[in-house]
Amino acid sequence: MPVTQLNHYNLRTPYETMLKLKDFYCDVLGLAVGPREGFTSRGFWLYIGDTHVLHLAEYRGEGEPLTNVLTTIDHISFTCTDLPAMEAHLQSRGVHYTTRDLPVLNVRQINFKDPVGNGIELFFYMENEAV
Repeated sequence: MPVTQLNHYNLRTPYETMLKLKDFYCDVLGLAVGPREGFTSRGFWLYIGDTHVLHLAEYRGEGEPLTNVLTTIDHISFTCTDLPAMEAHLQSRGVHYTTRDLPVLNVRQINFKDPVGNGIELFFYMENEAV
């Protein structure tokens, strides 16, 4: 019964914030809105190619949302290519980011926050980069 891969992650938020997140993840990361069938609530499934990776779901007051917890998801990481193009893209959209090199893995990371403060990490394997 092994776990074989991450299927998706879900962000539940009020509708107005969900629209901002949809626009951010589509515009900044290039995710695309795709099929989301069989739900009565409002929301979006965002895709990389044919794979849904981020679900945005409307928070409709189902219990009290947790706003002060001891653990949270620190960030979500996406594997990427074309580091120079991504940096230019982020700069053109005014996204503040930091970079970090992990020489033991031959990786460079770009880190930033989405509009509500969720951490985003872009993971570039440098052997695939012409930098």
